[in-house]
Amino acid sequence: MSKKSFFEEVEVVLKKDKRFVSEKGELLRNAVFEAAQKMDAKLLKVLRANATTRKRFFTDVDGIAVFDKRQFGWVVSNRAFLPDSYTRFRNKIGLAVDDEFISASRNIELDFPYRDCFLAGGQTKEDVTRDEVFYNALLAPDEIDRLLFPKVLTGAVKFSVEGKKKVSKKTVTTFEKDDNLVIKGNNLLGLSSLMPRYAGQVKSVFIDPPYYFNLHKPSDTFSYNSNFKLSSWLVFLQNRLHLAHKLMRRDGLLFITMSDEGVHYLKVMIDAIFGQENFIADVTWESRKSVSSDGLMSMNSNHVLVYAKDIDKIKKDDFRLALDEESFAYDDNDGRGKYRLAPLDAPEVRANGSYIIENPNTGAKYKPPVGRHWSVLETTYKKLLKDGRIRFGADGKAKPQVKTYFSEVKAAGKGRASSTIWHDVSNSIIWQELESNTNATKDQMELFGKVVFTNPKPEDLIRRVLELSTDPGDLVLDFFMGSGTTQAVAMKMGRRFIGLEQLDYIEAVTIERLKFVMQGEQTGISEAVGWKGGGSFVYCELAKSNQKFVERIEEAKKGSELEKIWAEMVGTGFISCKIDPTKFSMKDENFKALPLKDKKRILMDMLDMNQLYVNYCDIDDKTFKVSKADKAFTKSFYGDK
Repeated sequence: MSKKSFFEEVEVVLKKDKRFVSEKGELLRNAVFEAAQKMDAKLLKVLRANATTRKRFFTDVDGIAVFDKRQFGWVVSNRAFLPDSYTRFRNKIGLAVDDEFISASRNIELDFPYRDCFLAGGQTKEDVTRDEVFYNALLAPDEIDRLLFPKVLTGAVKFSVEGKKKVSKKTVTTFEKDDNLVIKGNNLLGLSSLMPRYAGQVKSVFIDPPYYFNLHKPSDTFSYNSNFKLSSWLVFLQNRLHLAHKLMRRDGLLFITMSDEGVHYLKVMIDAIFGQENFIADVTWESRKSVSSDGLMSMNSNHVLVYAKDIDKIKKDDFRLALDEESFAYDDNDGRGKYRLAPLDAPEVRANGSYIIENPNTGAKYKPPVGRHWSVLETTYKKLLKDGRIRFGADGKAKPQVKTYFSEVKAAGKGRASSTIWHDVSNSIIWQELESNTNATKDQMELFGKVVFTNPKPEDLIRRVLELSTDPGDLVLDFFMGSGTTQAVAMKMGRRFIGLEQLDYIEAVTIERLKFVMQGEQTGISEAVGWKGGGSFVYCELAKSNQKFVERIEEAKKGSELEKIWAEMVGTGFISCKIDPTKFSMKDENFKALPLKDKKRILMDMLDMNQLYVNYCDIDDKTFKVSKADKAFTKSFYGDK
């Protein structure tokens, strides 16, 4: 009889405690791990009673047995402990985890276990999720450099309006300075490819990323994998936000929507990238009008986190909503026109703003409220009073207020400050009028005749974001492009834009929507901003290499299809250096016994994930067969002759 391995011995010992054994006789690994973290007395007693586990997990200190909780946790979590058929076969052909490569974990850990990693996030289809790949920044710097190297761009075409709102589509080999841009492909790699041309140029970033849900939510706000485990989700967004931060101008602003379940984790993570001092607000936006009885409370709101790249570069007078003429409710019929009233006091105590104001109508005297000062110097106040710009209430008996005339504010180009509660606010922009997701869905029905994208963000929401953060001609970035709402609004408001999207609906939904916009469609904010049509944009893709095999493997329906794919992979694909091809055969009985899902995973693992797309440095390599047109456009984009 062969001697038990160490892992087998541990399993036997643990199964002596019936709390850790399922009805099918299987060891409940998670229950064991949790008991160990709590220093469960019964568990420790069982482990200490066995010579093998006592020697491995206990240290004698002056006659006291000290349990090594970390070492035990590592053993229980190790893939070699209780391996499934997939793992056993994977290890056999040389794909075991080593010091360079880290596979995706299913564990939810609040200590952000993969914060030093990069997650490619390569899903391309709405209904296909995938096991994600992590690269550790310290252990695999070369892999990450290759992963993030700028990519070759292929199939570049320019959409523009000609004649009577007819949209033309022409192949282009040059990229112009003011061209709008839409890229199909992995958004992490797309962002890194933007870096040579756009670093430090983006004024506003708006993203509606995959949401984090503690439990699976069938009704999602985004068609990507919104059922990430927490650690994976944080890494996924962290990698992309690091690159977005580099693309932003010093006075750039970030707006990111999120649900209750993920927003607090997300804020802590973004604080580490942008700096706590650059956090502006957590805006509450009413994203749903109807009340749902599905849960304990009806979830009718989402968060919009707002950050500056450098808050000292944000001018308060510029960070304002578009002017709302209705808020100018007063008119003295003196020829100056409508005006609104504003408090004359401001925060903090200042000696030069602590003078006494006397009401000329009643003789009452006013000091600034406690902890505040008058917002203008006394000499300036006297000039305003003489000029009729100070009002003491409707009956002339109240404290002083200053008049702000519509004609003067209009000349400055901006309106008043935004509230952090986006619903009905008296005498200001009425946030309740922000369209809900339901209204955005109705716009789809008008354009496409059916719902083509679930839970799109309404145009009015993006309009508010761009009013606060941009001026005409500024550059806007959205790297979770979805149905193209950000780009549609940017076009209608005269902003330049960049959009990235990796899911396959981009051509059927996103591009078609932008074509409708160029033709002058009247949904969303069109009427409010006087949109009549026009504009243009360039559309291209990241040139695929192994990504072609990834997509074919995902789509395969039977083993025979995988055999054909493997034959091509060996002949033309880039196989991972971590595999020994001589030890693998599609005819292997162990492989044939695996379910189709695990067979796909094996083939995926064999691919070199750094070769999903063609690197720009390999543009002249004949292996990749890059066309002359693609070479010309790519070199033009990166500024090379």
